[in-house]
Amino acid sequence: MEANIKKRKAPGKIRKLLKNKLTLIGLIIVFVVIIAAVFADFIAPHPDDVTGSIDFSLMNQPPSGQYLFGTDEAGRDIFSRVLFGARYSLVMGVIVLTVAIVIGVPLGLIAGFWGGKVNAVIMRLTDIFLSIPSIILAMAVAAIMEPSLINSMVAISFGWWPWFTRLVQAETLKIKNEQFILASEGIGASKWRIAFIEILPNCLSTIIVKASTDIGFVILTGASLGFLGLGAQPPAPEWGTMVAEGRVYLPTMWWQTTFPGLAILVTVLGFNLLGDGLRDYFDVKVD
Repeated sequence: MEANIKKRKAPGKIRKLLKNKLTLIGLIIVFVVIIAAVFADFIAPHPDDVTGSIDFSLMNQPPSGQYLFGTDEAGRDIFSRVLFGARYSLVMGVIVLTVAIVIGVPLGLIAGFWGGKVNAVIMRLTDIFLSIPSIILAMAVAAIMEPSLINSMVAISFGWWPWFTRLVQAETLKIKNEQFILASEGIGASKWRIAFIEILPNCLSTIIVKASTDIGFVILTGASLGFLGLGAQPPAPEWGTMVAEGRVYLPTMWWQTTFPGLAILVTVLGFNLLGDGLRDYFDVKVD
Protein backbone atom coordinates (compact mmCIF):
# COMPACT_ATOMS: atom_id res chain seq x y z
CA MET A 1 0.00 0.00 0.00
CA GLU A 2 2.82 2.41 0.91
CA ALA A 3 4.56 1.69 -2.41
CA ASN A 4 1.38 2.60 -4.30
CA ILE A 5 1.11 5.87 -2.38
CA LYS A 6 4.70 6.78 -3.25
CA LYS A 7 4.09 6.02 -6.91
CA ARG A 8 1.12 8.36 -6.93
CA LYS A 9 3.00 11.18 -5.22
CA ALA A 10 5.85 11.29 -7.73
CA PRO A 11 3.71 12.12 -10.80
CA GLY A 12 1.89 14.67 -8.66
CA LYS A 13 5.12 16.45 -7.83
CA ILE A 14 6.13 16.44 -11.48
CA ARG A 15 2.78 17.96 -12.45
CA LYS A 16 3.26 20.58 -9.74
CA LEU A 17 6.73 21.33 -11.16
CA LEU A 18 5.36 21.77 -14.67
CA LYS A 19 2.50 23.97 -13.43
CA ASN A 20 5.09 26.58 -12.51
CA LYS A 21 4.97 28.83 -15.58
CA LEU A 22 8.55 30.09 -15.22
CA THR A 23 9.90 26.54 -14.87
CA LEU A 24 7.89 25.45 -17.90
CA ILE A 25 9.25 28.38 -19.91
CA GLY A 26 12.79 27.42 -18.87
CA LEU A 27 12.18 23.79 -19.83
CA ILE A 28 10.87 24.80 -23.26
CA ILE A 29 13.85 27.09 -23.87
CA VAL A 30 16.33 24.39 -22.86
CA PHE A 31 14.53 21.84 -25.03
CA VAL A 32 14.63 24.17 -28.06
CA VAL A 33 18.34 24.89 -27.53
CA ILE A 34 19.12 21.16 -27.28
CA ILE A 35 17.13 20.44 -30.46
CA ALA A 36 18.95 23.27 -32.25
CA ALA A 37 22.33 21.92 -31.14
CA VAL A 38 21.64 18.27 -32.00
CA PHE A 39 19.86 18.82 -35.31
CA ALA A 40 21.64 21.96 -36.51
CA ASP A 41 22.90 20.11 -39.60
CA PHE A 42 19.30 19.54 -40.71
CA ILE A 43 17.69 22.77 -39.47
CA ALA A 44 20.28 25.29 -40.69
CA PRO A 45 19.32 26.63 -44.13
CA HIS A 46 22.96 27.37 -45.04
CA PRO A 47 25.16 24.86 -43.16
CA ASP A 48 28.16 25.64 -45.37
CA ASP A 49 28.29 29.13 -43.84
CA VAL A 50 29.39 27.63 -40.54
CA THR A 51 32.84 26.93 -41.96
CA GLY A 52 35.14 29.39 -43.67
CA SER A 53 32.86 29.93 -46.67
CA ILE A 54 32.90 33.52 -47.98
CA ASP A 55 30.57 35.28 -50.43
CA PHE A 56 31.12 39.04 -50.47
CA SER A 57 28.14 39.55 -52.78
CA LEU A 58 25.89 38.66 -49.81
CA MET A 59 27.77 40.56 -47.11
CA ASN A 60 25.98 42.63 -44.46
CA GLN A 61 22.44 41.92 -45.65
CA PRO A 62 19.71 42.80 -43.12
CA PRO A 63 17.22 40.18 -41.85
CA SER A 64 14.87 38.98 -44.58
CA GLY A 65 12.82 35.98 -45.63
CA GLN A 66 15.89 34.32 -47.12
CA TYR A 67 18.24 35.24 -44.27
CA LEU A 68 16.21 35.39 -41.05
CA PHE A 69 19.02 36.91 -38.98
CA GLY A 70 20.78 38.65 -41.88
CA THR A 71 24.36 37.98 -43.02
CA ASP A 72 27.74 38.97 -41.61
CA GLU A 73 30.77 40.74 -43.10
CA ALA A 74 31.72 37.58 -45.02
CA GLY A 75 28.24 36.97 -46.45
CA ARG A 76 27.51 34.07 -44.06
CA ASP A 77 24.01 33.33 -42.79
CA ILE A 78 23.87 34.37 -39.12
CA PHE A 79 20.83 32.18 -38.37
CA SER A 80 22.73 29.06 -39.42
CA ARG A 81 25.75 30.10 -37.39
CA VAL A 82 23.62 30.80 -34.30
CA LEU A 83 22.11 27.31 -34.55
CA PHE A 84 25.54 25.69 -34.66
CA GLY A 85 26.68 28.02 -31.89
CA ALA A 86 24.20 26.27 -29.59
CA ARG A 87 26.26 23.12 -30.06
CA TYR A 88 29.44 24.87 -28.97
CA SER A 89 27.77 26.35 -25.89
CA LEU A 90 26.09 23.14 -24.74
CA VAL A 91 29.25 21.08 -25.24
CA MET A 92 31.17 23.63 -23.19
CA GLY A 93 28.57 23.62 -20.41
CA VAL A 94 28.37 19.83 -20.18
CA ILE A 95 32.12 19.21 -20.31
CA VAL A 96 33.03 21.95 -17.83
CA LEU A 97 30.45 20.77 -15.31
CA THR A 98 31.42 17.13 -15.79
CA VAL A 99 35.04 17.96 -15.04
CA ALA A 100 34.03 20.13 -12.08
CA ILE A 101 31.83 17.37 -10.65
CA VAL A 102 34.42 14.63 -11.18
CA ILE A 103 37.05 16.69 -9.33
CA GLY A 104 34.97 18.61 -6.81
CA VAL A 105 32.49 16.00 -5.56
CA PRO A 106 35.05 13.35 -4.41
CA LEU A 107 37.15 16.05 -2.73
CA GLY A 108 34.06 17.34 -0.91
CA LEU A 109 33.11 13.85 0.22
CA ILE A 110 36.60 13.10 1.49
CA ALA A 111 36.93 16.44 3.26
CA GLY A 112 33.55 16.22 4.94
CA PHE A 113 33.68 12.58 6.00
CA TRP A 114 37.35 12.20 6.95
CA GLY A 115 37.60 15.60 8.66
CA GLY A 116 40.72 16.61 10.57
CA LYS A 117 43.85 17.53 8.63
CA VAL A 118 42.44 16.10 5.39
CA ASN A 119 39.46 18.45 5.63
CA ALA A 120 41.69 21.40 6.53
CA VAL A 121 44.03 20.90 3.57
CA ILE A 122 41.27 20.36 0.99
CA MET A 123 39.09 23.21 2.19
CA ARG A 124 41.94 25.72 2.49
CA LEU A 125 42.89 24.92 -1.11
CA THR A 126 39.25 25.30 -2.07
CA ASP A 127 39.04 28.66 -0.29
CA ILE A 128 42.06 29.92 -2.22
CA PHE A 129 40.34 29.19 -5.54
CA LEU A 130 37.00 30.57 -4.33
CA SER A 131 38.66 33.83 -3.30
CA ILE A 132 39.28 34.60 -6.99
CA PRO A 133 36.21 35.38 -9.16
CA SER A 134 35.61 32.55 -11.64
CA ILE A 135 35.72 34.79 -14.71
CA ILE A 136 39.00 36.41 -13.61
CA LEU A 137 40.60 33.02 -12.94
CA ALA A 138 39.32 31.65 -16.26
CA MET A 139 40.72 34.68 -18.11
CA ALA A 140 44.10 34.30 -16.41
CA VAL A 141 44.37 30.59 -17.22
CA ALA A 142 43.07 31.03 -20.78
CA ALA A 143 45.55 33.86 -21.42
CA ILE A 144 48.43 31.51 -20.60
CA MET A 145 47.30 28.92 -23.14
CA GLU A 146 46.67 29.18 -26.87
CA PRO A 147 43.14 30.51 -27.52
CA SER A 148 40.80 27.66 -28.46
CA LEU A 149 37.50 26.12 -27.42
CA ILE A 150 39.19 23.23 -25.59
CA ASN A 151 41.58 25.51 -23.71
CA SER A 152 38.72 27.80 -22.70
CA MET A 153 36.88 24.79 -21.25
CA VAL A 154 40.01 23.82 -19.33
CA ALA A 155 40.32 27.39 -18.05
CA ILE A 156 36.72 27.54 -16.83
CA SER A 157 36.92 24.07 -15.24
CA PHE A 158 40.01 25.21 -13.37
CA GLY A 159 37.91 27.58 -11.28
CA TRP A 160 34.57 25.74 -11.15
CA TRP A 161 35.34 22.55 -9.19
CA PRO A 162 35.72 24.36 -5.80
CA TRP A 163 32.02 25.26 -5.81
CA PHE A 164 31.09 21.58 -5.86
CA THR A 165 33.72 20.74 -3.26
CA ARG A 166 32.32 23.32 -0.85
CA LEU A 167 28.72 22.24 -1.51
CA VAL A 168 29.30 18.49 -1.10
CA GLN A 169 31.50 18.99 1.96
CA ALA A 170 28.67 20.89 3.67
CA GLU A 171 26.13 18.22 2.70
CA THR A 172 28.44 15.45 3.93
CA LEU A 173 28.87 17.13 7.30
CA LYS A 174 25.08 17.12 7.71
CA ILE A 175 24.58 13.52 6.58
CA LYS A 176 27.52 11.85 8.33
CA ASN A 177 25.79 11.95 11.73
CA GLU A 178 22.54 10.38 10.52
CA GLN A 179 21.49 7.08 12.08
CA PHE A 180 21.98 4.99 8.93
CA ILE A 181 25.58 6.21 8.64
CA LEU A 182 26.28 5.39 12.29
CA ALA A 183 24.72 1.97 11.72
CA SER A 184 27.00 1.34 8.73
CA GLU A 185 30.00 2.28 10.83
CA GLY A 186 28.78 -0.01 13.58
CA ILE A 187 28.73 -3.06 11.30
CA GLY A 188 32.27 -2.33 10.12
CA ALA A 189 31.67 -0.76 6.68
CA SER A 190 34.77 0.95 5.27
CA LYS A 191 34.98 4.72 5.09
CA TRP A 192 35.21 4.60 1.30
CA ARG A 193 32.03 2.53 1.08
CA ILE A 194 30.15 4.81 3.46
CA ALA A 195 31.28 7.96 1.64
CA PHE A 196 30.58 6.83 -1.92
CA ILE A 197 27.78 4.28 -1.45
CA GLU A 198 25.86 5.72 1.50
CA ILE A 199 26.48 9.48 1.52
CA LEU A 200 26.97 10.32 -2.18
CA PRO A 201 23.50 9.16 -3.33
CA ASN A 202 21.97 11.45 -0.71
CA CYS A 203 23.88 14.40 -2.20
CA LEU A 204 22.75 13.76 -5.79
CA SER A 205 19.68 16.02 -5.70
CA THR A 206 21.80 18.93 -4.47
CA ILE A 207 24.46 18.25 -7.12
CA ILE A 208 21.81 18.09 -9.88
CA VAL A 209 20.28 21.40 -8.83
CA LYS A 210 23.71 23.04 -8.61
CA ALA A 211 24.69 21.75 -12.07
CA SER A 212 21.39 22.82 -13.68
CA THR A 213 21.80 26.31 -12.25
CA ASP A 214 25.50 26.60 -13.10
CA ILE A 215 25.34 25.51 -16.74
CA GLY A 216 23.90 28.88 -17.76
CA PHE A 217 26.72 30.72 -16.01
CA VAL A 218 29.30 28.41 -17.62
CA ILE A 219 27.86 29.24 -21.05
CA LEU A 220 27.98 32.95 -20.19
CA THR A 221 31.59 32.66 -19.00
CA GLY A 222 32.56 30.78 -22.17
CA ALA A 223 30.90 33.46 -24.30
CA SER A 224 32.82 36.10 -22.36
CA LEU A 225 36.11 34.38 -23.11
CA GLY A 226 35.11 34.12 -26.77
CA PHE A 227 34.25 37.82 -26.83
CA LEU A 228 37.71 38.64 -25.43
CA GLY A 229 39.42 36.45 -28.04
CA LEU A 230 40.43 33.80 -25.46
CA GLY A 231 37.94 31.14 -26.55
CA ALA A 232 36.93 29.55 -29.86
CA GLN A 233 38.54 31.33 -32.80
CA PRO A 234 36.94 32.44 -36.09
CA PRO A 235 35.39 31.08 -38.21
CA ALA A 236 33.93 28.91 -35.41
CA PRO A 237 30.31 30.03 -34.81
CA GLU A 238 30.70 30.50 -31.06
CA TRP A 239 28.23 33.09 -29.76
CA GLY A 240 30.71 35.24 -27.85
CA THR A 241 33.09 35.28 -30.81
CA MET A 242 30.23 36.28 -33.14
CA VAL A 243 29.28 39.19 -30.87
CA ALA A 244 32.91 40.34 -30.84
CA GLU A 245 33.13 40.18 -34.64
CA GLY A 246 29.88 42.10 -35.12
CA ARG A 247 30.53 44.92 -32.63
CA VAL A 248 32.78 46.62 -35.20
CA TYR A 249 29.72 47.24 -37.37
CA LEU A 250 27.46 48.70 -34.67
CA PRO A 251 25.05 50.39 -34.83
CA THR A 252 24.58 50.14 -38.61
CA MET A 253 24.68 46.33 -38.95
CA TRP A 254 23.01 45.72 -35.57
CA TRP A 255 21.87 42.21 -36.42
CA GLN A 256 25.43 40.84 -36.37
CA THR A 257 25.64 41.26 -32.59
CA THR A 258 21.97 41.32 -31.61
CA PHE A 259 21.02 37.76 -32.55
CA PRO A 260 24.07 35.96 -31.07
CA GLY A 261 23.65 38.14 -27.98
CA LEU A 262 19.97 37.22 -27.71
CA ALA A 263 20.91 33.55 -28.07
CA ILE A 264 23.21 33.87 -25.04
CA LEU A 265 20.57 35.79 -23.06
CA VAL A 266 17.71 33.39 -23.76
CA THR A 267 19.80 30.25 -23.18
CA VAL A 268 21.18 31.46 -19.84
CA LEU A 269 17.68 32.58 -18.79
CA GLY A 270 16.23 29.18 -19.74
CA PHE A 271 18.74 27.22 -17.67
CA ASN A 272 18.33 29.59 -14.71
CA LEU A 273 14.54 29.22 -14.74
CA LEU A 274 14.82 25.44 -15.02
CA GLY A 275 17.41 25.35 -12.23
CA ASP A 276 15.15 27.38 -9.94
CA GLY A 277 12.28 24.99 -10.65
CA LEU A 278 14.41 21.94 -9.88
CA ARG A 279 15.60 23.58 -6.66
CA ASP A 280 11.99 23.95 -5.53
CA TYR A 281 11.17 20.43 -6.71
CA PHE A 282 13.99 18.80 -4.73
CA ASP A 283 13.56 21.31 -1.88
CA VAL A 284 17.27 21.99 -1.51
CA LYS A 285 19.27 25.15 -0.92
CA VAL A 286 22.23 25.87 -3.17
CA ASP A 287 24.49 28.86 -2.55
